[in-house]
Amino acid sequence: MKLLRSFWLLLLVIPMYGQEDFLARQYFNDGEFEKAVIYYENLVNRIPRRSDYAENLVTCYQQLEQYTKAEEFLRKRLSSLASYPTLYVDLGQNYRLQDSLSIAREYYEKAHESILENPNFGYAIGFRFQRYTLLDDALRAFSKAMELNPQLNYGLQIARIYGEQGKIDQMFNAYLDIVEQPDSPKKNTMQRIDYYLSDVSQSENNQILRKILLQRAQRSPNTLWNELLSWLFVKQNQFYNAFAQEKAIYKRADGISLERMANLGELALEEEAVEDAKEIFEYILKNGTDPVILLNAQLNLIDIDLLELGETRIVKARKKFEELEEQYGYQSETLQLQIAYANFLTFKDNNPIKGQQVLKNALELPLSRFSEAYVKLALGDILVYDRKFNEALILFSQTQKRLKNDVLGQEARFKVAQTSFYKSDFDWALTQLKVLRGSTSQLIANDAMQLSLLIADNTFEDSTQTALKKYARADLLAYQNKTEEAIISLQSILEEHKGEQIEDEAMLKLGELYFSKKDYDQAELNFRKVIDFYPQGILADDAHFALGELYRKQLNDQERAKMHYERIIYDFQDSYYFPQAQKQFRILRGDIVN
Repeated sequence: MKLLRSFWLLLLVIPMYGQEDFLARQYFNDGEFEKAVIYYENLVNRIPRRSDYAENLVTCYQQLEQYTKAEEFLRKRLSSLASYPTLYVDLGQNYRLQDSLSIAREYYEKAHESILENPNFGYAIGFRFQRYTLLDDALRAFSKAMELNPQLNYGLQIARIYGEQGKIDQMFNAYLDIVEQPDSPKKNTMQRIDYYLSDVSQSENNQILRKILLQRAQRSPNTLWNELLSWLFVKQNQFYNAFAQEKAIYKRADGISLERMANLGELALEEEAVEDAKEIFEYILKNGTDPVILLNAQLNLIDIDLLELGETRIVKARKKFEELEEQYGYQSETLQLQIAYANFLTFKDNNPIKGQQVLKNALELPLSRFSEAYVKLALGDILVYDRKFNEALILFSQTQKRLKNDVLGQEARFKVAQTSFYKSDFDWALTQLKVLRGSTSQLIANDAMQLSLLIADNTFEDSTQTALKKYARADLLAYQNKTEEAIISLQSILEEHKGEQIEDEAMLKLGELYFSKKDYDQAELNFRKVIDFYPQGILADDAHFALGELYRKQLNDQERAKMHYERIIYDFQDSYYFPQAQKQFRILRGDIVN
């Protein structure tokens, strides 16, 4: 019976403590210390070993300037079984709040002395000093503990304190000491270093880190410093400098793969550092042995050659693809060759029939479901180019159903919608696009939203969808790389449907096509028309971002670029381009950008 009574009593007490804990924390977090202190006094009396209750109670006393009560409580804790040397720091802080700095120092020193007796106290004491922004004392505590017991490692804490003190060179050195250790949390540490860096090489912190890394590379043969220099140069878009570091790593490390260098080349090409990318891939061809890496390097070099103008580039690329096809043949491991060759034949050489045959041959290979999906999507794109819409829709739909929970399946669904749009089946396109608005891929979700708004807006205004059908045909011509025909078609839309909803879409598309032709004056003119005529339209952010990129990259007008990025930041905060605009604006303004 007594046991049963005790059990029921326990069930009643536990919820009561839980409610007090909840209310205490709520009042404490809301800054209502007069109410919080009542609950914490009760909780500390009932559960004296809960250090968080004791710490919050002391904070309540201090916030209410009841320093005598705080001191009495802390002294009582120091003389009890719950005594811990961090209480000396708390007691010192209590005197510090009363401007009794000399007495505060006495207790801080007692905390330091406890580390001499037991170095394991170093972390808790150092952390407590850090919490009270006594950074020099925190450094001293962490350092002394490590000195007395070399097995202790508080490097991250020390580096963080240097950062808080603004001692950037000492902070970088502390973090690099950690990175150099075997089995160190390298990724986490590099993220902390990255926080203090900018994408701009001239920033002070970047220069400090570069100097430190160069000094370490000169003192030590460890290729780690070359890797970190390469990482820093990539962050600053200095791909040639990164290439020099990667060559040093390759020459000094026996048997190392050229995969790192291949990734560097692809990143340089993506960032439009074409000459740097070309030199990197040529180096890989001269020094590499891995057949897949060599093949990718050759494919990237073909892409670089195709960036040039004129018919000779097509003849040269065709010959190179034929040589590669003869060398590698059809293999599951080299699907990238078949896909690249088929895309070249279709979109550059205007030979979609042969492009389709290349991919149909590839589908006869033993492929994983993902490899098969990639080939089917590529084949579907070529069928769309050749206006074989129904065949393309079958392939896209097969991929969508087989990989419905994967991003590749979502991409296939978007291609179904886009193909339906090209064939003027707008209702079915909208059905697919509505599903894709919740895509896990932000790019797909944004594209789906843009296309669905285009269809919906122009259907509402014109039930016959005349202008929309013309725009779909022009968009298909652009997809087929028939740029001049697409431009003529879009200009016709602007003449025949002046003032209609389709106008801003046609202007934006014209700007994009002129940009692809490197006719930057006409591109600028059309992007500006979108902003001037439709400043609050759904495409205004697209036009502002396009102008920002045009001024920044091609026209070298940084001030005007900054102005357009700023417009997106202030006027289009839900825009897909907002993060990129914010980053570029801050870089142009000279901020440190993580």
